[in-house]
Amino acid sequence: MTESTTLSTDSEDRYARRVGIVSAPNLRDLGGIPTAAGEVTRGAIYRSATLSEVAEADMPAFAALGVHTVFDLRTADEIAAAPDRLPEGTDHRSLDVLADSKTSVAASLTQFGENPKAFAAMLAGGQAIALFEETYRDFLRLPSANQSYREFFLRLGDPKREGAALFHCTTGKDRTGWAAASLLAILGASDDDIYADYLQTNTDLLPALEPMIQSAQARGVDRELLLPVLGVQEQYLAAALDQMRTQYGTAHNYAVSGLGLSEAEVELLHERFTD
Repeated sequence: MTESTTLSTDSEDRYARRVGIVSAPNLRDLGGIPTAAGEVTRGAIYRSATLSEVAEADMPAFAALGVHTVFDLRTADEIAAAPDRLPEGTDHRSLDVLADSKTSVAASLTQFGENPKAFAAMLAGGQAIALFEETYRDFLRLPSANQSYREFFLRLGDPKREGAALFHCTTGKDRTGWAAASLLAILGASDDDIYADYLQTNTDLLPALEPMIQSAQARGVDRELLLPVLGVQEQYLAAALDQMRTQYGTAHNYAVSGLGLSEAEVELLHERFTD
């Protein structure tokens, strides 16, 4: 494996969890994050942006991660337009989190590439932030979201599931961000560590989007208008966590009362993903 695809094992640095496969942006291991019972198991669960452009040259490095199951949180239209490129034999699971949403900005980012100026104008005047906050609350309110995240956690903890797992959406920041945050919360990670992983997307993803940003700027789009759309902000995740705590009180109650997992199924997540 080349230097660009080596995962560091320096537990002192949260960026050591980054997996540097250029054609698989925003890819990192959740392993090593502290939890109430120790830390998240290394090499067991990964998050990323789209896997639709994984280069043939990067396929051996991706296969070396040992990912046997990929959870794709995108809409059916997103998947049809850009299907994942995966090693042969990988179990691909489609979980359309936003199937019941009519207005989600998280699932409409493909419009940005088609007409960035019109897309940015639609989100001007603080509309982007307001729309993202509502989208994050919808991760707990939409039936399709609850069904998808329930299936996600059930499959993750299934004792019969082999190998590592990976979950992603298009940019790996919103639907993926809530999947990571809620998993970490269920496992007993602190809010500080949950936010740190969430906000790491701004470091790991935005450089990969720089050509897109510069192209939009050349077409008259203000860079500062794009950042709330293409990156993440603490207040987005805060909206989802507030929704979770308002409805259910705790992450454990969200898993049991909100998603319908049994106590035994929650315990399987702890057993599989904490050391």
